[in-house]
Amino acid sequence: MPRKAVFLDRDDTLLNTLPDTADLPVPGDLLDPSRAHLLPGVGQACRRLLDAGYLIVLYTNQGGIARGSGTLRGFEAVDDRLRELLQPFGVTLAGVYACPFHPVGSVPEFTQEHQWRKPAPGMLAAAVAELDLDLAQSWAAGDKPRDVEAAVSAGIARERCFLLATSGEVGARCVDLPAAVEMILA
Repeated sequence: MPRKAVFLDRDDTLLNTLPDTADLPVPGDLLDPSRAHLLPGVGQACRRLLDAGYLIVLYTNQGGIARGSGTLRGFEAVDDRLRELLQPFGVTLAGVYACPFHPVGSVPEFTQEHQWRKPAPGMLAAAVAELDLDLAQSWAAGDKPRDVEAAVSAGIARERCFLLATSGEVGARCVDLPAAVEMILA
């Protein structure tokens, strides 16, 4: 039987990326686990989603790999660190889907457009197939319009998608993930 999920972007949705990478050539390219820190209230918000019966699925563009800001191993190390940061809250991720591709890059094997690169719905489609998810019962949240567009393109109703203000996006629906979780569970 298909299950419900909340699809979450990683950077500046779960992790406080922009301030922690401001000194890098491309701020936002978080590929060093020592710089990974949860945004306030994220651990508790994720726990509430699990308690309500939702799976948590990460879907994240990681174009910094294509741009040479880091490696796949760096992404995996940050992913491991994220899991460690969520562990005290009893939070586990049902799946992690990452797109290391970018059409403008310096690493040839990753310098291309790809069906997983948001706003395309490829990561969500893969998660639905692998995890047996029901998009009609699912939600999505992220800090960029492309996060919402990928979810809508995959089949999540626009009213079930949240653009967060954590990166300063104009027209954000919620200030942060804890506020989005309040609306999901209302």
